[in-house]
Amino acid sequence: MKIARALVVLLGVSPFAAGLFADEGMWMPQQIPEMAAKLKALGFKGDAKAFADLTGQPMGAVVSLGGCTASFVSPDGLIVTNHHCVTGGLQFNSTPKRNLLKDGYLAKVRDEELPNGPGSRVFVTTSVTEVTAAITGNIDAKATDRQRYDLIDRRIKERVALCEKGGQRCNVASFFDGLKYFEIAQMEIKDVRLVYAPAEGIGVFGGETDNWRWPRHTGDWSFLRAYVGKDGKPAVFSKDNVPFKPKHWLKIAKEGIKPGDLVFVAGYPGRTQRHQTYSQVKETTEWGMPRSIRLAQEQLAILDQLTKQDKALALKVAGRLQGLNNGLTNQKGMLEGLVKGGSLAKKQAQEKELEAWIAADPVRQKKYGDVLPALRALQAESDKTREQNATMATVTGSSSYFGAALTLYRLSLQRPKADIDRDAGFQERDWPRIRDGQDRLQRTIDATVDKALLRWALAPAAALPAGQRILALDQAAGLRPGMSKAETDQAIDAFLQGLFEGSKLGDRDFRLSLIEKSTADLLATKDPFLLLAAAMEPALEANREASKNRSGAYARLTPRYMEALLAKAGGLVAPDANSTLRVTYGQVKGVDAKDGLYYKPQTTLAGIVQKHTGEGDFDAPQVQLDAIKAFQSGKKTPYIDAALKDVPVNFLSTVDTTGGNSGSPTLNAKGELVGLLFDGTYESVASNYLFEPVTTRSIHVDTRYMLWNMAEVDGAINLLREMLGSEADISARSLAPQAGAAAGAGR
Repeated sequence: MKIARALVVLLGVSPFAAGLFADEGMWMPQQIPEMAAKLKALGFKGDAKAFADLTGQPMGAVVSLGGCTASFVSPDGLIVTNHHCVTGGLQFNSTPKRNLLKDGYLAKVRDEELPNGPGSRVFVTTSVTEVTAAITGNIDAKATDRQRYDLIDRRIKERVALCEKGGQRCNVASFFDGLKYFEIAQMEIKDVRLVYAPAEGIGVFGGETDNWRWPRHTGDWSFLRAYVGKDGKPAVFSKDNVPFKPKHWLKIAKEGIKPGDLVFVAGYPGRTQRHQTYSQVKETTEWGMPRSIRLAQEQLAILDQLTKQDKALALKVAGRLQGLNNGLTNQKGMLEGLVKGGSLAKKQAQEKELEAWIAADPVRQKKYGDVLPALRALQAESDKTREQNATMATVTGSSSYFGAALTLYRLSLQRPKADIDRDAGFQERDWPRIRDGQDRLQRTIDATVDKALLRWALAPAAALPAGQRILALDQAAGLRPGMSKAETDQAIDAFLQGLFEGSKLGDRDFRLSLIEKSTADLLATKDPFLLLAAAMEPALEANREASKNRSGAYARLTPRYMEALLAKAGGLVAPDANSTLRVTYGQVKGVDAKDGLYYKPQTTLAGIVQKHTGEGDFDAPQVQLDAIKAFQSGKKTPYIDAALKDVPVNFLSTVDTTGGNSGSPTLNAKGELVGLLFDGTYESVASNYLFEPVTTRSIHVDTRYMLWNMAEVDGAINLLREMLGSEADISARSLAPQAGAAAGAGR
């Protein structure tokens, strides 16, 4: 295995400079050995070098689901992740009469494990190799921004193609905003099956009321299993496939955590923006976030009205609702932290300090002095068309019908090109994913929802000023500046009626039949959504071209910006999260969240009973309430915490995490599984932009709560035996299957 040493120590400064930043840092695994002494002082029992070995223990057990993190917990490919990370699989396998989202699911034997749906993947990272010189080396300083973009894009595609000849899934990721590039190779497991998810009243207990809040009492866990062909290689779903045999899997700790304990989280955090410039963060704060919040609120109101009396429709949009609600709360918290919490002002102060540092030395001034002004100019130029571009994105993103048409039409344009000349996302390596996406879409696509959301998205487009009109859309929908509301509504309604009455894109077989068709053949169908996609494509392509030019300019400027930023920092610095494998560490710890309010670091079963109302977000299953009552009446369990005198449910820690870390294993000082990361606190979310070491906390579900439910509520004894390994390990548990919330394949 090849693992390159990251850019970790700058200007010869000791790595212990990292200690000044408390527990900040979503570290590249190869950076962790630099912190060995500090980790030992915090109670770490192992060898810090183990984290740099991606094929060893524990890192070889940590996997990506392509949006969430998970980990192997048995030699037979059993995977544990968050409940909210399998919502798509539960939805895919549900019907109004068999609602797995509500009732949960338990496969008591392996033949009952369900396909998790088209497109479900498990990615096992096998190597990380620095390729900076191959991507950005020897670029002519006189190259235009577009030439720079095209060259970097081509080099990345060439590296990926070479890497994937070995049958792996590869990508080249930028670190420190283009200062460094690393090639990531992964095994892509294509047969993923749903094994167990607790009922909604456990897995989503607290719902949106408790989302991003503390105290929490949420059982946010679920289990999948990875399958491969009989030859041990990744294969698409087949009844002849066999469970994947990972080389490494996590062992569940026999002893739970307690306040003050060291914990690690290994996972795939999505995106942070801590190294963005002040002008970028300011634009997000003053325009982007308020707009996102408003749009989410408006969509939720529409969907709430549509689904009130329609259970089948509610099932179809469950995933969309969850995503909108989660994003809304997240955005509100970020905005509050950036403005009221002062993060934006601190960001401005930091940038002024950087400018002063650059100006204080003639060599630095010559090397970096032009960078920040140029980046501000790029941002100002982008701001000029942001309203038009964002409105176009809302229109194209609001409708599943329109989204499918745009994907299929663009694929038809890209297919005749040489593969290396195709846009990323439309190369031959991406075609199976496109097909899976169109297949999986059938469980969520709905004309009623689509029409309502597209009508909502078209209204702002109709209101754009004359200089920012989306001309192709105006022509297609009969819109023009200065129309009255009545005229606009009439035009939009007529337009929508024609689109939906004439389209067959709601039919799975029809969509799939179009994937390999030529552009001419697509247009020959005369499907109105495909014709609209064709009409909109020139404007969309113009936006892509402008984006490529800007990306080339950023590729010229941001590496020097980061070089200056890192040189000034002078120590161990973590790159922004970019969906690659990272490690963060911290302690189990409460927090003074605000004046007069202290968050204890753990919650217990007692809190579930206290919160339970029997309706809405706080409707725990009766079988769980009965099990809690039995415990409180004296029934013994090995999962009790002696200090709490109760079974622990959730806990807080100071680890640094963000979206994408959902499902990440939480490890103790011995590298054993003690929990799953599933959320952060409302006071923490602005840390995506500026880390706040005092108040930032992450929320985990305690494995003791998971195991207690598996034994006492859902009767998941087959999985307990598989994970814990011997009858002795589960001898103290109730082995009688319960009529629990996830009572089997027949539900």
